Amino acid sequence: MGTYEDRDVARRRFDVADAAPLLLDARGVVTSWTRDAERMLAYGAAEAVGTNLADLLTAEDARRVPEVFECCRRDGEWAGLLTARRKDGLPVRVMVRITSARETRGPSQWLALMSELADAPGWDMSRTMLEQLVDRSPVGIAIVDTDLRYVWSNTALAQYGGGPPERRLGLRLADIQPGLDTEAIEEQMRHVLATGESVVGFEHVGRVRAAPFRETSHMMSFTRLDDGHGHPVGVYYIVVDITDRHRARQRLALLDRAGQHIGRTLDITRTAQELADVAVPELADFVTVDLLESVLSGAEPAPGPLSASDPVPLRRAGQRSLDAVPRALFGIGEVATYLAGSPPIRCLTTGSSWLEERLDPLGEEWATDARGGRRSIFLELGLHSAMIVPIRARGVTLGVTTFFRRRRHEAFDPDDLSLGEDLVSRAAVCVDNARRYTRERDAALVLQRSLLPHRLPEQEAVEVAACYRPADELTGVGGDWYDLIPLSGARVALVVGEVTGHGIVAAAEMGRLRTAVRTLAALDLPPEEVLGHLDDLVARSEYEDGITPDTGAPAPAWAGVPAAEGAAHTGGCDATAPADTTGTAPDAGETDGTRPSAPATDGAADARSGAGCVYVVYDPVDGRCAMAAAGHPAPAVILPDGTATFVDLPQGPPLGVGGPPFESVEMTFPPGSTLTLHTDGLLAGEEGSWTVDAGRDRLRLALERPAPSLDVRCRSVVDALVPTRPYDDVALLMARIRRLGADQVADWGLPTDPAVVADARKAAMRQLAEWGLEELAFTTELVVSELVTNAIRYATGPIRLRLIRGRALVCEVFDGGATAPHLRHPRTTDEGGRGLLLVSQLTQRWGTRFVPDGKIIWAEQSLT
Repeated sequence: MGTYEDRDVARRRFDVADAAPLLLDARGVVTSWTRDAERMLAYGAAEAVGTNLADLLTAEDARRVPEVFECCRRDGEWAGLLTARRKDGLPVRVMVRITSARETRGPSQWLALMSELADAPGWDMSRTMLEQLVDRSPVGIAIVDTDLRYVWSNTALAQYGGGPPERRLGLRLADIQPGLDTEAIEEQMRHVLATGESVVGFEHVGRVRAAPFRETSHMMSFTRLDDGHGHPVGVYYIVVDITDRHRARQRLALLDRAGQHIGRTLDITRTAQELADVAVPELADFVTVDLLESVLSGAEPAPGPLSASDPVPLRRAGQRSLDAVPRALFGIGEVATYLAGSPPIRCLTTGSSWLEERLDPLGEEWATDARGGRRSIFLELGLHSAMIVPIRARGVTLGVTTFFRRRRHEAFDPDDLSLGEDLVSRAAVCVDNARRYTRERDAALVLQRSLLPHRLPEQEAVEVAACYRPADELTGVGGDWYDLIPLSGARVALVVGEVTGHGIVAAAEMGRLRTAVRTLAALDLPPEEVLGHLDDLVARSEYEDGITPDTGAPAPAWAGVPAAEGAAHTGGCDATAPADTTGTAPDAGETDGTRPSAPATDGAADARSGAGCVYVVYDPVDGRCAMAAAGHPAPAVILPDGTATFVDLPQGPPLGVGGPPFESVEMTFPPGSTLTLHTDGLLAGEEGSWTVDAGRDRLRLALERPAPSLDVRCRSVVDALVPTRPYDDVALLMARIRRLGADQVADWGLPTDPAVVADARKAAMRQLAEWGLEELAFTTELVVSELVTNAIRYATGPIRLRLIRGRALVCEVFDGGATAPHLRHPRTTDEGGRGLLLVSQLTQRWGTRFVPDGKIIWAEQSLT
């Protein structure tokens, strides 16, 4: 009959998807034979039907058939391992499961499922090999009895402390690792013993004997061991050190908390205190934030490096300690003057961070005039490890942040320094925004321009130029923005939008929407869905902040007018703006990702409700262009002959005000056509008053004027239509579309046959050789193999492979499935699941996008 273990393994490991089915009558005679069974054993249906199951097995297993059917009649099913005999006489090791087929074929029918084990050599491993497998495994493995005392462990478990395996025998976990929460771990073991349910992925944090002064994190899995009668005899568990992963999660959580809590106001000292509050206790035990006097007064810090030889007065703007603040140090608001050449001054003058894992216990503190009349030594202050990070924004040093450890024994390491730099970098943005807010005109302008693209990315789909001109001093800076976002498959997204209202609130909300657009673009959603998600975001933001849109407000200027006829004027802002920019914007590194709250203004609600946006996706492979608009003027198109026209685009409601769903249109323009996306400020007259027809006529004439280059044309259009200091912000994005040549795209249709994977690799390799990209052969071959294999294995419908050569080599595999693949992070003992992980590591980026008849999985390798 086979051992209990064989039958149990067969039930647990049986995979119906890989099994060959056949039907048997009550005597074990084959009544139905399938192609899968023929492929496995080489017998045709005519030869197999009418044959007894015993005749298809080796002599030894044929004698077991009566017992097998006796078990089937008694239990209703049987599962176990048998050795079948192929037509050519070769033995085939198979896993068999026999169940009743009453529901479909009458009371005397049995359904037998056979799965070949030729690819699973582990079934035939000897005891010696299996002992080597567990003993030499890098993963800690142990077995405890029902009293939770060790009866066996492998060598790898000793890496966590507690001695070699023989010293653990008869002991419990609390005897081995007193620094862990052994009660919680043993509770998991008792649960497994009582219920038989395995526990997988149980994580705990503590101090093991191998590292008594450092918190470590481990992941454990527990499985009950039963004897031949199903009675529990103990628990088998494995343990893996995941300290690095645990610390990474802590760092991400800390950075997320920093994004939520640092910069909630535009008060400089409060922002400095928020930085100290966030860093304690997760990163440090004691944190001080010292800023230059000029920063606290709202003045612009002097450019260039500070002198390391002169005393530099700093003022304590924030500090936080787990215990009482050391009495010898400064209080909030007090002036701190540090010794020349001391680490704080070196960081202040060089702009570089400083790390000292172990401070000299007898070393004196760095201040020249500490509280109490004398300088204390670090031993008296209880400080044993320190790091100092300069607070820098826009290339200017505003102060320093000092992190100390007192209670924790672990010293700071380079990873802690990197985390501290990330925290301080976020806080530096907020401190600088707060300082600039005291000067309303410059603050609003710099914030808005910082959020615009630093430079438009290089790509093959379009030649692009952009021009932004802010509003004048009286109206103030608004919330206009533009962007070009590279998408998968050499496509690009073009977006122009604006937030109504004015001032720093509108600029901050513009940054939020632009970031949301980039995030949604990365999901490869169609234009109407992108706008739908943006509409939900704006509406939800208003609801959470208690802002109720004025549903009784008059409709925008273009409401009730066909899309090709309307555009709206949303007014301006209230800050002064300097000259315009073309193609680039100031460095966004100091403000991206931070949206400090501003004091309530009359335009707070306007900065959200009624925001407008037009979103365009262009595919240079087939020349198709899809676009949708939400409360925004439709794009214009300059055809290759120089004539300009406006796209007949269905106009959706502004973002956040509700209304019918958004619609998109798809069209094709001749190569060399120029898409022109703009905000409504481009249609306004000299005094900000305009009509739809007049504004569009003026824009059409300006677009049709010849120019030597796209950059010149972009600037000349703005110069012709907009004064130097316009009433409203103006953003113009012009994109001359290109088409990829036939020699840049290769496409193959593939049958859903596993054997075609090799053909797909060969075709891709020939194409790379033709393109002169042989150096990418290894990675491309792996990518093609993995993506095509996944499509054949998991998807349905036709499969197509496409290679695109542009600034990157793009590999795309289309299939008719609707399920996206998921990147797995397999453990050391897992036998599979590494394909997509390798693709993600070896390519620049990869992802999935859905199309009406299926999905496309793609991966890119940079060619620049």
